[in-house]
Amino acid sequence: MTDTTTGPLVIRSPQDAIAAVPYLLGFHPADSLVVVGFDGPHNTCALRLDLPTSRTGCERTAGVLARNDFRRALVLGYGPADPVAPAVADVWETLTAKGVEVVEALRVAEGRWWSMTCVDQRCCPPEGRPYDITASAVAAQATLAGHVALPDRDELARSVAPLDGPVRAAMRQATDRAERRFLAWAREGLSPARIRSRMAEEGVTLLADLSARDSPPSDDDVAWLGVLLTSMRVRDEAWVRIDEDAAGADIDFWRYVLRRVEEPYVPGPACLLAFAAFTVGDGGLANVSLDRAARADPDYSMAALLRDIIAAGIPPSKARLGMTPEELARAYADHDTPDP
Repeated sequence: MTDTTTGPLVIRSPQDAIAAVPYLLGFHPADSLVVVGFDGPHNTCALRLDLPTSRTGCERTAGVLARNDFRRALVLGYGPADPVAPAVADVWETLTAKGVEVVEALRVAEGRWWSMTCVDQRCCPPEGRPYDITASAVAAQATLAGHVALPDRDELARSVAPLDGPVRAAMRQATDRAERRFLAWAREGLSPARIRSRMAEEGVTLLADLSARDSPPSDDDVAWLGVLLTSMRVRDEAWVRIDEDAAGADIDFWRYVLRRVEEPYVPGPACLLAFAAFTVGDGGLANVSLDRAARADPDYSMAALLRDIIAAGIPPSKARLGMTPEELARAYADHDTPDP
């Protein structure tokens, strides 16, 4: 499993690197190998592999950094020495072969860190050196920049998990109402083409209305939006409305929707949340959102596209849509087929 992100955090020491990684990934890693690429055109890139690593995973990691013109890297292994040492050796070899210089390799475990390149016991004692992330200027910088470091990846996954209890019961009832509303169109005798057109009309109107509100959408709004997002036209309308320069509000909105919709309607909101997270460099959140989309529909095309973009290490600046709702409407109009 690989998590990637970009950000402007400044790393000047081993302690800075250790403090930065949880904010770059969105969670505190464990039993992981993390490679931080820097000295390139795209700020900082952090990639994570589960321990034990595979040769393929190391080669893929090195390839991502090399393709995106990162010239140097830090390697951090989280866990006991036995699985960390061979993983560090493998990724070091593959990075070097790709022309990426490894400037330092660290092992991090139980509140201490060890340099895997230094043999001077005066600065790198055998018992390791303690660290305190909370005392780091990097942690303060990351927090001010809006980065969050959850305790572990499971906690990050839980942040997009479906809500239960009374919220779930209320959403089931709202979804029943939304589905009956949709099926009534067929009972009215509308053609499939007219139903698609009507979904687009109502979806565009609803998205514009919700974006103008200061309060969260109601259960009925969320359920109806979930149904309408099964239309690619509506999904794409929501996609181009994400603010690629400041997607914080979009992340909050689509997380809210994703955690409430019923499972058949998960893929659209999950992918929209993933894209919003990706635009701000939150690869961890993007990945767990795509995991939810894949569980609901393994063949959902937007999820596959975003997964490929993230796995390739393509920075958000190179994956911008750059399309307005008006341009999207014209593009769909150009490809409309007449109602049979």
